[in-house]
Amino acid sequence: MLIQPGELLAQINSPADLKKFPKEKLVQICDELRQYIVDNVSVYGGHFGASLGVVELTVALHYILNTPEDQLVWDVGHQAYGHKILTGRRDQFHTNRVYGGISGFPKRKESEYDTFGVGHSSTSISAALGMAVASKYKGIKQKQHVAVIGDGSMTGGMAFEAMNHAGVSDSNLLIILNDNCMSIDPNVGALKDYLTDITTSHTYNKVKDEVWKLLGKFSKFGTSAQDVISKVEGAIKSAVLNQSNLFESLNLRYFGPVDGHDVNHMVEILQDMRDIPGPKILHCVTVKGKGYAPAENGNKTTWHAPGTFDKVTGEIFKKTPSTPQAPKYQEVFGHTLVELAEMDDRIMGVTPAMPSGSSMNIMMKAMPDRAFDVGIAEQHAVTFSAGLATQGLVPFCNIYSTFMQRAYDQVVHDVCLQNLPVVLCLDRAGFAGADGPTHHGAYDIAYFRCIPNLVVSAPMNEEELRNMMYSGSLHNGPYSIRYPRGKGVMPEWKTPFRKIPLGQGRIIKEGEEIAILTIGHIGNYAVEASEILSKEGLNPAHYDMRFVKPLDEELLHEVFGKFTKVITVEDGCLQGGFGSAVLEWMMDHGYQAQVKRLGIPDDVIEHGEQLELHKECGFDPEGIAEAVKSMAEIAKSH
Repeated sequence: MLIQPGELLAQINSPADLKKFPKEKLVQICDELRQYIVDNVSVYGGHFGASLGVVELTVALHYILNTPEDQLVWDVGHQAYGHKILTGRRDQFHTNRVYGGISGFPKRKESEYDTFGVGHSSTSISAALGMAVASKYKGIKQKQHVAVIGDGSMTGGMAFEAMNHAGVSDSNLLIILNDNCMSIDPNVGALKDYLTDITTSHTYNKVKDEVWKLLGKFSKFGTSAQDVISKVEGAIKSAVLNQSNLFESLNLRYFGPVDGHDVNHMVEILQDMRDIPGPKILHCVTVKGKGYAPAENGNKTTWHAPGTFDKVTGEIFKKTPSTPQAPKYQEVFGHTLVELAEMDDRIMGVTPAMPSGSSMNIMMKAMPDRAFDVGIAEQHAVTFSAGLATQGLVPFCNIYSTFMQRAYDQVVHDVCLQNLPVVLCLDRAGFAGADGPTHHGAYDIAYFRCIPNLVVSAPMNEEELRNMMYSGSLHNGPYSIRYPRGKGVMPEWKTPFRKIPLGQGRIIKEGEEIAILTIGHIGNYAVEASEILSKEGLNPAHYDMRFVKPLDEELLHEVFGKFTKVITVEDGCLQGGFGSAVLEWMMDHGYQAQVKRLGIPDDVIEHGEQLELHKECGFDPEGIAEAVKSMAEIAKSH
């Protein structure tokens, strides 16, 4: 079903079309754009609150900037739906995040208006600064470079590093701080408090009015920016004497706070700021979910990506199954961590800004003095955990697999070289689904198994996750556990804890001719594949290895002693992954066998439902069954 846009929005297929309208029509265009997002996301799902919060800002930017010549960079990209709709993708928007459709994030190969591919936070200022410095080097003076970053992303260390550089760059860079007091969960930390102080400061609001009066005068009467900027700076500096300004101290001219929902005022401000030279920051205060009452007034975390819902009543559609369902691995993690912490007062919880997504919020509520949301700061989360471990505590540091990539040096240098007992829980391992390649957890097996002292494990089901968490809490060194997004397979999952011997796999099913070796949840696909194959008279053996490091050598001796045909299955990259580890072991121990590796190929896999992506890569149940049949056919032909 193709959603019909409003009267004015239907005429906009590019920012050039937007510019044809007089300013008096911008409020109506914003209303129609907001409604179009509501209409589409309510039916098809997707990120929601963030895009509603920047509708006016998005319209104002494309109205004033000469995009795509001017460079507009969105941080993370959750908020870029309006941008996509205004830049020629309105009629494709219903395919957003759907297999084969447009991406849920800005993506360079999708549109010339998407100047930088995003998905991870805190990258926009660095990227836009690089573009600005490049323009300066090429002698291009009029080109604008704008980074739109939320206050949540501003807590990431990269943002501070980039601002520190921008302040001495003398580049034509505008940073727009979209301040709504949220990332996905409510923001935490000193920066949040600082921004709140600015937005409520009477001194700053007084100076803000003086600044915009000055800007209005010089734009109206043709006074040069150079003549008036000293007055602008003087006004701000007078406020700084009463209230220190973080951004001014980094040599960034600070303007604001301003109402990010007043589109006509935003147009005036952005028009004026084009003429102000050097690096600068505009502080816009917005409301996540603005204009849709249930999102604006309800739980902001819920409305970040609510799924489908009734746009009239705001009721979020949830399927109620008739039979007991397996829980999500995330829920099992959260409840199990509390159980373990009740048994062991050394256990602590740490997550970088994803307490609800990882279910760390369960422990934060039950034991607020023992669970920490450190903001969007993965590097800090790991080294903070290492510091806890030096004092005899056992931190469970929960980071999505894709975001653990950002903390790799800290895992190596601060945890593993010191052999500290930190339990690294890698949520969303494997394909992340509709979030696509920026969020797929494809590489953690490969990048973790090469690090000394680090245990690399993956549970096949909820019981195994609980037991690995228990075993990790007792291990005197670094211990990693990877598990996927979504449901497991055990409705009755709350089983007694049992310590798993380090590096011990298990036999799922005896068989003949061919052995299937699996790691993690994907082993359940091999169980389904065996059921398919049994109908065709094939009976492969199945081994759940549990550990990629250390490998179960006794089990591997058994496998390669009995079978000359082996299939490995993993929901991680094939290069350097679990299958590679098995091949290396086989060669090192002098075995010869035909080995087929199934997993994520050396390619960028786009977005889609997890099963769709597994099928594309050939390790869904049917794909595993086909691999077994192919190997059996080859054996017969010989």
